[in-house]
Amino acid sequence: MTGRFGIEYVTADAATLHEFRPPCTSRPTIVVGEVTAPALVLGSTQPDTHADPARAVSGGYEIVRRRSGGGSVWLAPGAQVWVDVWLPAGDPWWDDDVARAAVPVGEAWRSALEVVGLGDGFHVHQGGVESRPWSSLVCFAGIGPGEVLDSDGRKWVGISQRRTRDWIRLQTMAHRRWSPDDAVDGLLGHEGPDAVLADAVGEIRGADVLTALIPELG
Repeated sequence: MTGRFGIEYVTADAATLHEFRPPCTSRPTIVVGEVTAPALVLGSTQPDTHADPARAVSGGYEIVRRRSGGGSVWLAPGAQVWVDVWLPAGDPWWDDDVARAAVPVGEAWRSALEVVGLGDGFHVHQGGVESRPWSSLVCFAGIGPGEVLDSDGRKWVGISQRRTRDWIRLQTMAHRRWSPDDAVDGLLGHEGPDAVLADAVGEIRGADVLTALIPELG
């Protein structure tokens, strides 16, 4: 995949990585990001009440807002593989259809997972967004276009995108380590204005619902 792509490596806090501007080139570019501190990243449609600032302070992590996706994502140094794929207008992978634009990137991820020996039962989701229980709270609980699933239907690679007339930015991520406690610790889990969310977080913790949906790269 990298033959025609430039490659950049960026290490920064989660907010800076999410606000990263287009590469200073007209060449399609892969940007590998590494976070310097833990963060709970809220999706673009999540209300602020889905995060608990007091828990973030006591837990030593940031609360960050991204402009894509629906549910939250937990980030920590070394805990995930974060790869942004930047496509300039006119690139062979450019597609005006949001769903189709994610598929080539998902196929590249699928091939990479197989090459490194993680299995051969992966497939790329070709359809639209599929909501699952808790996907409005935690991003990896749902499925979107181009995302990579294993034969059991678990999501290994998440993909979201933002686009302008000049660039498409496809943000992709696979977790190296993941646990329900990390994923929901910063979500409102006590008395507060969002009682439904509080109940949901309690159920996620108690039943370990998401562990069956999200694997670990190891």
